[in-house]
Amino acid sequence: MVTTEITTAGLTGPDLTALSRGELLARTPDALYRVLADLDRPVYVVRDERGVGATNELAGARRPGVQVLASAGPLPPARLGAAAFRRTHGVRLAYHAGAMAHGIASAEMVTALARTGILASFGAAGLVSEKVDAGLTAITRGAPGKPFACNLIHSPSELAMERSTVDLCVKHGVTAVEASAFLELTPEIVRYRALGLSRGAGGSARIGHHVVAKVSRTEIAELFLAPAPEPILRRLVEEGRITAEQATLARGVPMADDVTAEADSGGHTDRRPLPVLLGELLRLRDRLNPRVRIGAAGGIGTPDAAAAAFAQGADYVVTGSVNQACVESGQSAIAKEMLGQAGVTDCEMAPSSDMFELGVDVQVLRRGTMFPSRARRLYDLYRRHDGLDDLPAAERESLQRTVFRRPLEDVWADTVDYFTRRDPDQIARAAENPKRRMALVFRWYLGLSSNWAAAGVADRAADYQIWCGAAMGACNTWLAGTPLEPVGARTVSGIAENLMRGAAFHSRVTTLRLAGVTLPARCAAHRPEILS
Repeated sequence: MVTTEITTAGLTGPDLTALSRGELLARTPDALYRVLADLDRPVYVVRDERGVGATNELAGARRPGVQVLASAGPLPPARLGAAAFRRTHGVRLAYHAGAMAHGIASAEMVTALARTGILASFGAAGLVSEKVDAGLTAITRGAPGKPFACNLIHSPSELAMERSTVDLCVKHGVTAVEASAFLELTPEIVRYRALGLSRGAGGSARIGHHVVAKVSRTEIAELFLAPAPEPILRRLVEEGRITAEQATLARGVPMADDVTAEADSGGHTDRRPLPVLLGELLRLRDRLNPRVRIGAAGGIGTPDAAAAAFAQGADYVVTGSVNQACVESGQSAIAKEMLGQAGVTDCEMAPSSDMFELGVDVQVLRRGTMFPSRARRLYDLYRRHDGLDDLPAAERESLQRTVFRRPLEDVWADTVDYFTRRDPDQIARAAENPKRRMALVFRWYLGLSSNWAAAGVADRAADYQIWCGAAMGACNTWLAGTPLEPVGARTVSGIAENLMRGAAFHSRVTTLRLAGVTLPARCAAHRPEILS
């Protein structure tokens, strides 16, 4: 292969040189960038009497005396990923704005993306049923007939939450759920899938409820690549929660239409390297069920990261952390500013609220908050002591002064009131179990810390729990010095469009590089812009 270098060394005169019929040859970085960024047209790298340049016009590339050195075809963003993903979900792009709990992936965010033909998940996890109901109502009214998803998070300690979310999805006609943090299949996720099945033409199953499963382990992926377990189907039929016909159809379809490889992300994460996890799931899918699509999540905060995922074979990409700083997210203004200042090393693992007793961690923002260290302290105390009464007096006093800022008895009273309305079984199970009562009290802090961040409670800024992955820092670096650097200029649709346009741009640049073309640095990176 002969290496071709496009350079402006020794070049004088205009940056575009006429070839014929008014066609132009780009030679300087800015002109080359415009040629490369015209994604709807091909690009040709050519050599003429003046040296090497590029054009979008075939006529110019074919002019006598002009040698074509390399080319790349049109690559609009809508061509990236799997066409089947776009058809199934009725969207323009193979792009999914993933759920962020406690309504951070807000109804406003989902509505904005749904209106532009982009799939987004409402962040139902951690919300009481009344707020989930209100959020789904707002989306269906704000974007009538447009596809969207609702998050269904596995809640082993709060099973009533799963049932309530599925009931509300059915009530509002939600055609897709994003199943996250599942450790095993539960009756509720199976019920949602089965309730959307009907007999289609020729007797085949017509799928009306789509499942996008977010996983970080191959053994969990296998559950979603296979049909629903027979014992769960049989039980649901016996309880009258699905029909025998739906159970029969469920035995012939996988549990999920799409399985997302969740790598090093914000929130619940096993911090897997994306190239490793994505490759494993692609091979597993090809072996077990080629009909299921595999997506990439975790670390998708820049165009080159998205392009790399598509190049490896991802059928779609999923963003999360980067959407939090956008104007439509449910985060507070102060939390968005903190996110906008984050670097790639400003994240840390901390105990989660919903799986506290299991020792499950979530990835959160460290910069500007003491939450990670305080949450870790609570979990260490939980492991070492049998209940609140077992805490040393000095430790108890310190917790009440610096973490809870109130007597632990008052915190327990609030906890009883909360779960009495939400999931009374939690209180019943803690009545004779001091250690579980301590866990619920500690979860009071872990749960409210994310609410304080979302509400922008000023005197609790040191306790903000902000779920965040390294993609946020990478996104900030990409946007630095551009019109989108201020978080107030970032919209979820603008970020989505720029990421996908940038991914197509970087894919085109990679094609030329593989053909031996060396491009000036100034024209080889996508430039984000505010899109109307």
